[in-house]
Amino acid sequence: MEIVLDLQKRYTYADYLTWFDDIRRELIDGFIKLFPAPRRIHADVSKNLTWYLESAVRRNKGTCNLYYAPFDVRFPKNGEKENNKIFTVVQPDICVVCDLSKLDERGCLGAPDMIVEILSPSTGKRDLHDKFLLYETHGVKEYWIVYPEAKAIHVFLLNEIGKYDDGKIYEFSDKVPVFVFNNYFISLEDIFKY
Repeated sequence: MEIVLDLQKRYTYADYLTWFDDIRRELIDGFIKLFPAPRRIHADVSKNLTWYLESAVRRNKGTCNLYYAPFDVRFPKNGEKENNKIFTVVQPDICVVCDLSKLDERGCLGAPDMIVEILSPSTGKRDLHDKFLLYETHGVKEYWIVYPEAKAIHVFLLNEIGKYDDGKIYEFSDKVPVFVFNNYFISLEDIFKY
């Protein structure tokens, strides 16, 4: 049975939990954002990045956990944790959570330490602008934007005043440091092997 939702209406996480279908969607400040299944290049990059980041998680002996979409990350405002008061829930391509107290049976409640979004034609504007501001506002320490076609990654780090720096772009022949893992390095040649 198809669920019909009003894209102009504002919803909460409590509403979100009632939508039992296979459609991937996120809530940004209560408004539904739909997105189609990713292209193969997106899936390849996600698989490769997940493998290397999971290796870093293992090296850090359980101090952090790694998750990949679909995995709900809820961003409460003003400490409100009730489902009917949460208006933003996203499904990042990859996230790393080092404060394990933020994890519950539904996903992550609060900011992960690191989020990776892999750009696709349908999500580019959202990842570059809307999610950039959302992740900055909620205190995601490290935000990666991956450009599969250009074989590059733009890494942003949250500074001491809670704003992302200008970021640094790493290209195909570079090794990118993973700051949440004390500068564990990943070769981009390995990530962009398809």
